[in-house]
Amino acid sequence: MKKVTYIFLGCLAVALGAVGVVTPVLPTTPFLLLATFLFTRSSPRLNKYLLNNRIFGKFLTNYFENKPISVRSKLTSIAFLWLALGATFYFAGLSKTLIIILLIIGMGVTAHISMLGKYRRKAKKS
Repeated sequence: MKKVTYIFLGCLAVALGAVGVVTPVLPTTPFLLLATFLFTRSSPRLNKYLLNNRIFGKFLTNYFENKPISVRSKLTSIAFLWLALGATFYFAGLSKTLIIILLIIGMGVTAHISMLGKYRRKAKKS
């Protein structure tokens, strides 16, 4: 039962990671890392598929190999974030409170993206 639960949660994490690829506020990499964690404990076949996936594999291998994120990728992500937030503000007719909350989230995500790769994790020594 535990294995089935891990597989289900891993698939859910991959789905959320996929949504995160196209939405600026939902992060991709943490969900894919969670999926890797869950698949490692439940299905080596699904874990291998995820790590070799042409879309998601790049996120994970860059993370595991301590590769920094390119400035272009950061700028593209930040630009897409603010374009999507701007479109939401313009078309959704949100209350001022919700706009302020989204602006704070947007600033936090911008800060997070801009700092990615600045502090490299120490590689484990074997």
